[in-house]
Amino acid sequence: MSAPCWIDIGVNLTDNSFNSDRSEVIERSFAAGVGQMILTGTTLQESLQAIELCQQYPGRLFCTAGVHPHYAKDHSASDLAELQPLYREDCVIAVGETGLDFNRNFSPANMQIAAFEKQVEMAAECGLPLFLHERDAHQKQVEILKTYRDDFRHAVAHCFTGSKRELYNYLDLDLHIGITGWICDERRGSELQRLVSEIPADRLMLETDAPYLIPRDLKPKPRSRRNLPEFLPHIAAKVASLRGVSLKQLQTEVATTSRQFFRLADPTD
Repeated sequence: MSAPCWIDIGVNLTDNSFNSDRSEVIERSFAAGVGQMILTGTTLQESLQAIELCQQYPGRLFCTAGVHPHYAKDHSASDLAELQPLYREDCVIAVGETGLDFNRNFSPANMQIAAFEKQVEMAAECGLPLFLHERDAHQKQVEILKTYRDDFRHAVAHCFTGSKRELYNYLDLDLHIGITGWICDERRGSELQRLVSEIPADRLMLETDAPYLIPRDLKPKPRSRRNLPEFLPHIAAKVASLRGVSLKQLQTEVATTSRQFFRLADPTD
């Protein structure tokens, strides 16, 4: 049996920064051992673009479909309803990116909450897991998740950077945790570095959030300053070190967890 590949559960591959070299980025990621990637849908249109891209790489690229809280004000109830048929596409494996962001408030809080609750309801209806965003809105987000927790199957706190209390609030709700290159920042990521060993192996997944959150300790950094999915093994090495396990063990654990969570087949089988 071949070694498990890395799975990047959060890549913004429809971002305009990839317009000139998207296919090259994908191929370099595969060459670096990142055998499967999950593209993040943050608007209705971007979700449609992600589906189109995934269909070019069946079994290797998958995506979420949803409306990010930043864009809640730009999507009507009918727009959200248009997401529903997308969940029947084979490559769409999660609802989101959805949640709450009271830090930047690009959309009013009431509109964020309404869009979030609607997407949680759709996840419950279609049986797909939730791909969650949260910033400075933990208490309200947990309150909503508790209300619906018996209805949806799974959820992952994407790009988790919170406190110990916030981590255990999510774990108590049986959520999974997505770790990014934030953990490679000895300044902003210091608390996460202390916490990562407390995440159960069957709840931990890895992501780059490319092109954002490039690992601060990456050398040399690309001139473009873009984060890339091919950097996932670099993030994984940091996580393995902090958890006190071998890179091979971590790779097996996160691959198993990610495949079970998203119901992915192993592309090497």
